[in-house]
Amino acid sequence: MSFNYKFTINNRINIGFSEEVYFVLNSSFYEVIRTFVTMRYVITDIETTGGNPKNSKITEIAMYKIENNQVIDEFVTLVNPQTSIPYFIVRLTGINDQMVKNAPTFPEIAKKIIEFTEGCVFVAHNVGFDYSMVRAEFKSLGYVFARPTLCTVKLGRVIIPGHKSYSLGNIAKDLGIYIDGRHRAGGDAYATVQLFQHLYNLRLDIVQRMISKNEQSKELHPNFDQESIQEIPAKTGVYFFYNEFNQIIYIGKSKHIRKRVIQHLANTKTKKGSKMRTEITRIEYELTGSEVVALLRESQLIKTHTPIYNRKLRKNLFPLGLFSITDEKGYIQLKIGNLSKTNELPITVFQSLPEAKKYLLSKVKQFKLCQKLTQLYPTQHECFGYQINECKGACIEKESTEEYNDRVSSLIHTLKFNQSDFIIIEQGRTKSEKAVILVQNETYRGFSFIPANYLEHPFEKWEDKIALEKEDRDAKQIIQSYLRHCKSPRILEI
Repeated sequence: MSFNYKFTINNRINIGFSEEVYFVLNSSFYEVIRTFVTMRYVITDIETTGGNPKNSKITEIAMYKIENNQVIDEFVTLVNPQTSIPYFIVRLTGINDQMVKNAPTFPEIAKKIIEFTEGCVFVAHNVGFDYSMVRAEFKSLGYVFARPTLCTVKLGRVIIPGHKSYSLGNIAKDLGIYIDGRHRAGGDAYATVQLFQHLYNLRLDIVQRMISKNEQSKELHPNFDQESIQEIPAKTGVYFFYNEFNQIIYIGKSKHIRKRVIQHLANTKTKKGSKMRTEITRIEYELTGSEVVALLRESQLIKTHTPIYNRKLRKNLFPLGLFSITDEKGYIQLKIGNLSKTNELPITVFQSLPEAKKYLLSKVKQFKLCQKLTQLYPTQHECFGYQINECKGACIEKESTEEYNDRVSSLIHTLKFNQSDFIIIEQGRTKSEKAVILVQNETYRGFSFIPANYLEHPFEKWEDKIALEKEDRDAKQIIQSYLRHCKSPRILEI
């Protein structure tokens, strides 16, 4: 039942039917609404043959229906997956092929699940997994199962922060909740019931605010398979969004691809984000292991494919640069400038003005430079650094140009490639490989993935494994930024 609330001048609530309900002014509006709108929750846990909704089946399901924070109904059953249960799953759950042999199959309980959850919020500990598995089972039957969802892991982190772990076993132990049958649907689901009741009693307002209404599902492209999200790894790499015409419309990189993709799919705050999410029909990805390699690969692919939603990155990943000029008095001045307004090559580059100013200020202190001559302290007189004895007086010509310029040159030297030919060694996609980035003659030449044991041999024996690329200004800037931020890069001189 849906309600349309409206205040009247004499402090009444008009509910979406003929009856008017009066209430006292000092009573909480929220409590009044709660009287008439009773939300039901179905606390769910499942056991499966594996961890991937695309090729796993449910072996047990437990559901407890809650109203007014009390259990009013339950549904618990083993499920015949119609496939063999792997040995490691048997060891974990205790559920074997013999136990499910005479159990109902999912199609036989599907109608019961639909009826049991109708008008309810689907709740689970790590709800993404349980909900995706149930949706996948229904999808195989040609039915779209959709319910509002709520995750007790996320809920717990908000309402009771500070716990070391929010896994069901650990949070239950912290709260004194006994789990009768760990890794069995009934035991885990009932422990989740008790956790939910505890959180509900503490902050019902947060519980209701965190319910997902599944509006996202309605706004995504009808050809997009939401279950495919579960196949995206939580690793570093590059991802691609395709539209219905098999065109790449966006390329991105992330240290946690799945999390970043989900953020895109939930983005309704910007016009661009809202429009893009409705066009996505397929997502692909490449693992890189290394974030700097992901940046290089992303930059390279965007130039190749020019996706429509990558306009900003196509223009410039690093819009600001650090430049040097020699003034009329012979002092080398440093300034932060916009790359789009000059053809001059910068000493180094930055993604934002706050980042640029913070970095330059740290180098001013490190090399005892003048705030006035780095344009951090505009003044006609001495800079603030001179007043506190951190500047040697170049701002008022008290220090010679030779002494001052030597320190500026030292800073500039640290911001350039210190070796003409070298390789940056980074983490690979697996433990047995490494990512290598080649710089020759102060120019980025390319990257590759090689077996880790190749590094035991001279570079000449495996240099042909690196696919050479044309000189790329953006790539050089990416590497400069990486070397500037990385505390201990692994460098191999060649």
